[in-house]
Amino acid sequence: MNLRGCILILIAAVMWSLIGPVSKFPLEQGIPPLENAFWRALFAWILFAVHAYRIRAFKIATKDIPFVVCFGIVGVTVFYGSYQLAVQGVGAALASVLLYTAPAWVAFMSWLFLGEKMGPIKLCALSMTIIGVVCVSLGPQIFGTGKELTFTWFGLMCGLTSGFAYALYFIFGKTFFSRYTTPTIFLYALPIGAAGLLPFFEFHHKTPTSWICIITLAVICTYVSYTLYYAGMRWLEATNAAVIATIEPVMAAILAWWWWDESFDWTGYLGSMLIVSAVLIIIMEGKITSRVLNQQTETI
Repeated sequence: MNLRGCILILIAAVMWSLIGPVSKFPLEQGIPPLENAFWRALFAWILFAVHAYRIRAFKIATKDIPFVVCFGIVGVTVFYGSYQLAVQGVGAALASVLLYTAPAWVAFMSWLFLGEKMGPIKLCALSMTIIGVVCVSLGPQIFGTGKELTFTWFGLMCGLTSGFAYALYFIFGKTFFSRYTTPTIFLYALPIGAAGLLPFFEFHHKTPTSWICIITLAVICTYVSYTLYYAGMRWLEATNAAVIATIEPVMAAILAWWWWDESFDWTGYLGSMLIVSAVLIIIMEGKITSRVLNQQTETI
C-alpha cells in the first residue's frame, strides 16, 4: 500500500473519531443535537462552496438532481441528525460503534435490492454484527456483569439509523459519486440537508466553547476529513482505505474514555470487537471476490 495514501486515510479517520467526543461539549451546555448537526452542515457547506468555486465545479446534470436531493436528506439530514442524537442518547463511544454497523446494512440491502448473493461469509459477518450490537447494549443485563450502560433505547435506534444512513453513502456512490467532485456534491447536498433539520429544533444561546466545537465539527470533522480521505483514495484501493478507516470507532472510544470517562465492561468491548471484525470480514470478502472475478475475466 502507498504510504502517502495510508497516512491521509488514517488522519481522516482520526478526524472522524472526534465527532462524538467533541459533540458532547455543546450537548452538555444545552445545545440541541439537531442544532449541532445543522451548524456542522451549514459551515461545512460554506467551505465546500468556496472549494467548488476555486475549481469551477458547479454543474450537475438535470437527471441527477433527484439523487442529490435524496442524498442531502438521507446523507445529511438523517445521518448527521441521527448521529448527534445517538451521541446524546448512548454516548460518544457506543454511537461510533453503532455507526460501524454500516457495512452490514450494505450487505443486507445489496442482497435485498440489488440481488447480490448473501454467501456464508456475509451471513457470518451479519450475525457477528447483530451479536455485537446485543453485547454492547444488553451485555451487562444478559451476562450479569454488574455494570449497566447508561443509554436510551431511542439513542440506540438513532445509532443504528446513523449506520443505515451511512451505508447509503456506498449505494449513492455506485450511482453518481464517480461523476462529480466531492465539493460539487456537497455544494448542493449540504444546504438541502441543513434545511431538512431546521423544523426540528430551536436555536439556543451558545458559549465560545460551543462555537469552537461546532466549527471544529464542520471544518476538521467534515471538510478537511472528507478532502483528505478522497485525496488518499487516489493512492489506495477502496478496500484498503476502508480497512484503515476502521480505526475510527477505536479512537472515538479512547477519546470518550479520556474526555468523558465513558467505558464498557468486557461484554461491551467484546461486542465492539465483533462489529469491527465483521466490518473487516465484509471488506476483505469483497476484495477476494473482486480478485476472483478479475482472474476469471483474464482467463476468458
